[in-house]
Parts: sequence; C-alpha cells; structure tokens
Amino acid sequence: MDFPIFQTKVKGITRKFDLNNPKERKEYFELKAGKEIKKIRQYLGKGNTFIAYLLGKKNSGKGTYAKMFAETVDPEKVDHFSIGDMIRGIDKELAEPERKKELIKFLEKNYRGRLSLDEIIHDLENRDTKTLRPTELILALAKREIEKRKKKALFIDGFPRDLDQMNSALFFRDLIGYRDDPDILVLIDLPESVIDARMKWRKVCPECQTSRNLKLLPTSKIEYDETKKEFNLICDNPNCKGAKMLPKEGDEFGIEPIKERLQKDAELMEKAFSLYGIPKVFLRNSIPANIAKEYVDEYEITPEYDYEWDPQNKKAPHQNKFSTGQIKITEKPWVIPDDKGVPSVSLLAAPVAVSLIKQMANILCP
Repeated sequence: MDFPIFQTKVKGITRKFDLNNPKERKEYFELKAGKEIKKIRQYLGKGNTFIAYLLGKKNSGKGTYAKMFAETVDPEKVDHFSIGDMIRGIDKELAEPERKKELIKFLEKNYRGRLSLDEIIHDLENRDTKTLRPTELILALAKREIEKRKKKALFIDGFPRDLDQMNSALFFRDLIGYRDDPDILVLIDLPESVIDARMKWRKVCPECQTSRNLKLLPTSKIEYDETKKEFNLICDNPNCKGAKMLPKEGDEFGIEPIKERLQKDAELMEKAFSLYGIPKVFLRNSIPANIAKEYVDEYEITPEYDYEWDPQNKKAPHQNKFSTGQIKITEKPWVIPDDKGVPSVSLLAAPVAVSLIKQMANILCP
C-alpha cells in the first residue's frame, strides 16, 4: 500500500514560518491553503457538516491532525472525539448514580447485542485496556456522541479496532450514513520509527489535551526542573491556561508493548484502502530524504532537539528560537528509516494538516 506524496511547497514563496508559533502557524495555513479553507468555511457556514473516520496506526497523530484542522478552519463548527476517550469517560458516568441511571436508560433503548445489559455494565465497570468492547455497544455509544454534536462536523478516531469490525456490514450500514451528511475515510501512514520516537518523548497537556513532543515538536515555552533534572514543555495553545505537559504512562517503552496492535492497525489500513463507495483522504507523514526538497519546504520537516542546562549562562544570547540563555537547545535534521528501510524525513503536523484541508475541500466542495 503506497500512499501518494502530497506537495505543500509553493513555487515563488520563500518565507519561512515557525510552525510552533500559533500566530505564524495561522498565517502559514492561510498562505498554503487559504483558498481551500475559505471553501470549507463556506460549506460549513451553510449548515453543512461531515463525519470523517480517522484510520491509522496507534499514535499516528489522528487527534493532532483533527484538532489542527478544527483550529484552522472553524473550531466552533468542527469537533473531534476518540472512541477510547469515550469509553474512558464512561468511568465517570458509572461513578455517579444519576449519570449511571441515565446511561443504563440510554442502553436499554439503543443497545442491541449478544450480551445482556447486566453483562455490558459489568464489562464496563471491570474493563481492561486489552479487551475490545462489543461492536454493538461501541456503535450505540458512538451514536450518542454524534447526537451530542448534531450541528458540528466530526472527526472520529478509534473505530473500527479489528478486522471483525471492519468486515462487519453492521459498521458500514449502521454508523456510516447514520447522519445525513458526507462520510469520509482519512487514512494516515507513517513509519514505525516515527511512532516509537513520538511515544517515548510525547507530552500531553492535562487541560486541553494538546499533544507535543520534547525531542521532535516542542512548544514555545520550555522550563527546567532543577530538582528532577528534567526539561518540561509548557502548553502554548492560545485557548489554554498554559499547564505543564505530562507524559502518558507506559510511553517510555516506545512501540515494543504494542507491536501486535500496530500489525493489526496495518491490516485494517489495507482493508480500508480497498473499500469502494466511500471518499478517502490519504495522509503521508514521511518522504524519502533524497527527494524531500521537491515536495516540501525545509521548515516543514521535523527537526530533532537536544537540550542543555547551563545555570551560569543567564545573560547569554539565544542559541535558537527556543533557547532561553540558561537552556541551550540544539536543532538538527532528523532522518529516520521508513518501514522499507529508506532514509526518510518526517513532516511536522502542519504540512500534513495542509494536505488534509486540501483533500477535504476537494471532496466537500468539488
């Protein structure tokens, strides 16, 4: 399965953007995809919506691209939810008697499956991270989330999770087409070496759930904890309070614990790739290093960052856009092998989101 390489480089434009700066990122999107952004805004402004299903390997950036699309196009009219977050949110409902009663009432009316409702509630209250919930339950809960966002365009990630769900006509008959607007599959491809680095160095804002990376995609605000001898990213989402970003439990092991999951995700991608009748968007994260300059600008390529703490260097000039004198940050090109062993560069989220915006505009506003 070979994904096409999408070109974001615009002939005649030499301006460089700091894609970690929200203001410059906004200008970047207007320059690179302004026409398409306008088309989608007009589409949404007429009361139109869409549902886009994000399919990709675990930690492929599904939520990041969806949130960047919403931030760029119209955060009031575009929303995103994860099936995993939806299931985890059930814990809070089950812990509150009134909300639990409402959930049971909803399932009594909408759930139809092979397990009894008592078994479903027991399953939810004693869930583990490895066991998949029944497809019929996921469908019912996903519909509830869609109904909560009735007037919004949606990106949904985390379903289907296995080949049984993908093969089941239930998924396509009962969820795709559930709401009277276009359904789109968004397929995301990237090397496992990128996923490994993303996991090991990922940081997430506990307030707004923005995801960044200490080694590959830092925020514009960085602090050093002298007690713990570690560097921390501070969230710079303009709509956030600026909380310290935190790692996810287990990320320090990289992809080793999820090798089987990645293989299953790859099989799902192959299956989705061959489906007919549903428009598809193809997002590619990596480009062979020897041809990258033909397709993207240098600042759109992911750099690697190394950090050094020098408490005596209080008045030193900044080493680069992130350095603060005491924190010296070295930036260098990040070249990784793709899944075929080809030396490749990985793209920052913004150019991939440009590809998403342009392909979505072609589907929604032909």
